[in-house]
Amino acid sequence: MKNLNLTNDELSLINSKEGMLKLLKSKKINVKKVLKTLKYEKELDQLQVELLKLQGDIVKNNKRVVVIFEGRDAAGKGGTIRRFIEHLNPRSNRVVALAKPTEKERGQWYFQRYIKQLPNEGELVFFDRSWYNRAVVEPVNGFCDESQYKLFLSQVVEFENMIKDSGITLVKFWLDTSKEEQAERFQDRLNSPLKLWKISPIDKNAQELWDVYTQYRDEMFRNTHTKNNPWIIVQADNKKSARLESIRYVLNYFDYYKKNKKLKLKPDTDIVKKYKNK
Repeated sequence: MKNLNLTNDELSLINSKEGMLKLLKSKKINVKKVLKTLKYEKELDQLQVELLKLQGDIVKNNKRVVVIFEGRDAAGKGGTIRRFIEHLNPRSNRVVALAKPTEKERGQWYFQRYIKQLPNEGELVFFDRSWYNRAVVEPVNGFCDESQYKLFLSQVVEFENMIKDSGITLVKFWLDTSKEEQAERFQDRLNSPLKLWKISPIDKNAQELWDVYTQYRDEMFRNTHTKNNPWIIVQADNKKSARLESIRYVLNYFDYYKKNKKLKLKPDTDIVKKYKNK
């Protein structure tokens, strides 16, 4: 927020809601936007308290949980994960964001390097992109051949069934954005020195290859959405709504000690819903 240069009389207005609103209007500040931000921050704080309770339950009962975040470039995966982990105990949660495979890893079974990242007892692991790189990003950009792509699709469902059978809970999010929103976010990154690191050669081709990404995404959903391990689609053009409703989905999915039943934990079905095969 810009420097308000408040007088003593103006500072006295902050002591009441009415006074605060009057002050904001006098400074030509968008009151509606400020109130919306305050509401978002309040809801986020409440949900993050619940996340701490959930983490405590995972640790106490030696549970193992994996939450995958997939989506197009600039869909908001990293930002959503940051809101999940902001206040969690780092000793019992991890974020996995693997770089491109090494020469040694390229000679291994594709899933091998991801298996090493699965949670230990009492641990919550977030994947900022996962083994689903091979379903969309790799074939779109020519990083794998057709036989590798088809082999992945033939193995991934059974792989995830084995994960589930081993006692690991798996949640799969796809953050869905429009082409226009993606373009705006790319431009925002280009205009911000603090976000330039997010721009990659892949990002530069994302708009041009939009329809190809869509084809591979839809094929991924058709082949890997199962009753045991469904895809959860999050409408993510509004970053703040996507963050809140993703957290709500996870909290609503689990039972844990001292869960706040008075708090709205059921996600908005206009924003978060299971994929449905057409």
